[in-house]
Order: sequence, then C-alpha cells, then structure tokens
Amino acid sequence: MRPLVIVPACTRDFGEHPYHAAQHKYVDAVVLGADCAPMILPSLGASLDLETVFALIDGIMLTGSASNVHPSYYSQELLDPSLPQDPARDQTTLPLIREAVKRGVPIIAICRGFQEMNVALGGSLHQAVQSVAGKFDHREKPDLGMDEQYGDAHNVQITTGGFLEGILGVPEIPVNSLHGQGVAELAPGLTVEAVAEDGLVEAFTVADSPGFTLAVQWHPEWRIQHNPFSMKMFGAFGQACRTYREQRRSRG
Repeated sequence: MRPLVIVPACTRDFGEHPYHAAQHKYVDAVVLGADCAPMILPSLGASLDLETVFALIDGIMLTGSASNVHPSYYSQELLDPSLPQDPARDQTTLPLIREAVKRGVPIIAICRGFQEMNVALGGSLHQAVQSVAGKFDHREKPDLGMDEQYGDAHNVQITTGGFLEGILGVPEIPVNSLHGQGVAELAPGLTVEAVAEDGLVEAFTVADSPGFTLAVQWHPEWRIQHNPFSMKMFGAFGQACRTYREQRRSRG
C-alpha cells in the first residue's frame, strides 16, 4: 500500500452551492511526484477530529490557493478586503500544522501552504509584497496564458549546506512566482532554505521537527514531471512518508 497523504481542501462556491475543493495539479503531484495516495481533507475547522486524522495519515501536502491567511492570526488588520479569504481553511490548517510538526508527520507546503506554516508557528506576512521597499512584484500577470504565468520568473539562492541543497544538489534554481503575500517575520525555529534575489524568503524547514518539513513559496507542482527539481523535492517527501508509515506501523 502507498502512504496516505492528505491534501486540505479550500472552500469555494460553485453556483449557489459551497464545496470543499482541491486543484488537480496538487493531487497529481502527490501521485506522480511522491508516489503516494492522496486524500482530500474537508476544511471542517474545529469540527475536524485531529486524532482520527493522525491515526490514518502518513503525510500532509499544503496547497496554494487564491485565498490568503487572515491577518488577524498574526495580529494585523486586513489591508485589502477585496482579496479572497477562506476562514474555514485557516481554522483547519493552522492547528493541523502545529500538531503535525509536533508529531513529526512529513509536510510539504506550497505558496499559501508555505505562508500558513509560517503563521501557524508564530511568524507574520507582508500582505502586499510589491508595496515593501526593496522587494519585487512577485505576482503573476493574469493577462498571460497559464504556461507563461507558471514559467520561470526569477532565481532563488539555496542555503549552502541546508536541507534543500541536500535534496537538489545545486546552489540556485529558477522558479515561478504567483504570490502577492510573503514572509515578513520568520517564525521562531524555522530555517531559511532559499531566498529570492530581493531577499524575500522562498523556502524554509522547521529546525527541531522530528520529521520532514519543507515549505516553498513557488509552485513545484506545475507540470511536475517536466521539472527535475520538483520531482526531487516530491520524491524526498514521498520517501519520508514511506519511512513515517513504516515507523507508525511498527509502533502498532
């Protein structure tokens, strides 16, 4: 049996009906990159039974999303009410992250997921990176086609001797860029694994977690099989899930 990886859903309205939803590309990345079995986790907030979840799972993938983590979780006022929010996802993923880190459950986090991890563990965000002095505009250009939006936008410098360098084996890689928010203050206990050319944190791990933790601001799930760096990242995540699964089974 393959390790079971949960993919927390976003909440979206389609027509007049609300849905729990996850994009295909994230689910596909769990299968094609990590060789694991994905399961979409509804955003149930306080109704979610974490003990049941952790009794079943071998890993977590936190996806990107159009929505943002509500700034009240890092003691700020909402600057732009026109930007989408997803309170049900916030209420689900933030406690899920904290418990997963404590238990050593493997985590790979992308874009919003990267930001969620930083906030869940005590960090803060720039709500509009493009307005911060010295930072680039990291947002996608919506008038372009999807391949161009997800094309290489800039390089990231990978921390020498770090966890991510150990996976990729290179000091720098090109990445896409489709985010308006980003790390302002890094949460205590996080280790920077890569930075953009303007100094913005683009990847981190949790230094003292007993398990695999890798959070990246870019989108490695996009056309994952055509990107060897993305395949290496998800391959390492998948192996960590298999190891965790064997350890969990041996504990009974």
